[in-house]
Amino acid sequence: MSFSAPQHLLRADPWRALVRLLVTAILLVAVAVRPVAAQSILRDAETEALLQDMMDPLLVAAGLQPGQVRVHLLGERSINAFVAGSQDIYVFSGLIEAAGSAEEVQGVLAHELGHVMGGHAIRVNDGAKAATNISLLSLLLGAAAIAAGAGEAGMAAMMAGQQAALGKFLAFTRVQESTADAAGAQYLSKAGISGRGSLAFFKRLQNIEFRYAVKQDDDQAYGRTHPLSGDRIQALREVYMIDPAWEKPADPAIEARFQRVKAKLEGYIAEPERTLRKFPESNTSVPARYARAYAWHKSAYPQKALTEVEGLLKADPNDPYFLELEGQVLLESGRPKDAIPPLRKAVAGSRSQPLISATLGHALIATEEPGNFAEAEEVLKTAVALDNQNPFAWYQLGIVYANKGDQARAALASAERYSLEGGQAMLALRNADLAMQGLPEGSPDWIRAQDISLVARAEVERERKRR
Repeated sequence: MSFSAPQHLLRADPWRALVRLLVTAILLVAVAVRPVAAQSILRDAETEALLQDMMDPLLVAAGLQPGQVRVHLLGERSINAFVAGSQDIYVFSGLIEAAGSAEEVQGVLAHELGHVMGGHAIRVNDGAKAATNISLLSLLLGAAAIAAGAGEAGMAAMMAGQQAALGKFLAFTRVQESTADAAGAQYLSKAGISGRGSLAFFKRLQNIEFRYAVKQDDDQAYGRTHPLSGDRIQALREVYMIDPAWEKPADPAIEARFQRVKAKLEGYIAEPERTLRKFPESNTSVPARYARAYAWHKSAYPQKALTEVEGLLKADPNDPYFLELEGQVLLESGRPKDAIPPLRKAVAGSRSQPLISATLGHALIATEEPGNFAEAEEVLKTAVALDNQNPFAWYQLGIVYANKGDQARAALASAERYSLEGGQAMLALRNADLAMQGLPEGSPDWIRAQDISLVARAEVERERKRR
């Protein structure tokens, strides 16, 4: 869902132009597969629940089961979303910030689901292979011409071939985008969601293109990874306006939750001064209080943050996410003992949501009271059982095991943690091997440590060969 386009790369120096074309082709492939490890994944219980609830009707419309495709949030201000090499969709925080409604985001999710169902993240290699074949052939022909003494003709053949290869790959990606647009429109229709949001979001992208003077004429289309925004809007409008869901109003509950999350995310990411200007204290709505609470907390004014949380809890004393925020502010301002009651209540109200449970475990440990460590162990074990992809929860559980004197399981928890943190393969390997030395051979924990050790060892070896 990006709106940027590669520009014409030829310059006066032919060798430099050739290199640029080759590098651009490689980068395009890299962008297509988008290594998620290079991005910062934001974890928030409320946001993840909302995104999944927005996604699930689309999954059912596509013939899948709810939860079969997960949505992840990345801390990146760009307006973008993509599918990695699996059935996972990644949404940039900048897209949430830019969207005006939940239906706009659902339009993006429907489009990305079109990529998932079409297997586009996997099939991108087909497009790259076809482009590479053209590129290699042109290099061979050009080299032969140069060897025969026709230097200028050889260089021209090389550059023309690289440009043709790049054009073929870009044409391939444009077809994928158009296919995903059409599939996304079908999923929205079957889910009973109006396409107004989808069109509104494409219009936002087009306005940004106008702002940055991105040309919209067909003469520039050959250098784009996506079809022209104007063409996409026109094609989709014809589909959406005759759809029975076109006049269907948005789900008010989903929209209210979206506005909460959007404000919460802005309070977390944006500079506090900006947040407080956008949400002045005269605005006592839930989204405004949410945003200000995070802004004050980031500015090291915990009491002001807690005042905003009090206003939220007056509206709904049992909201687990408001209680989670209260506990977070108290914990991170040096009051872990005071944070425990609201966090316990939040865990109970959210049915042991793993991210909230991990925060409760942290608070229990931070009190440094021996009597709290047994509860922390129970809470954290539940957290990693429900979500084993949270390195912070594994870190806290490792502290509990170390406090008990169970060094083998403390090492295993550390191995789990480092295996989830990019670039920590050596630490994962060392801790996994240490855990295996102290665990009963063949036990489930020993087998898990062995699995981590094998994967980490292979990663360390790959890194050694790259050097």
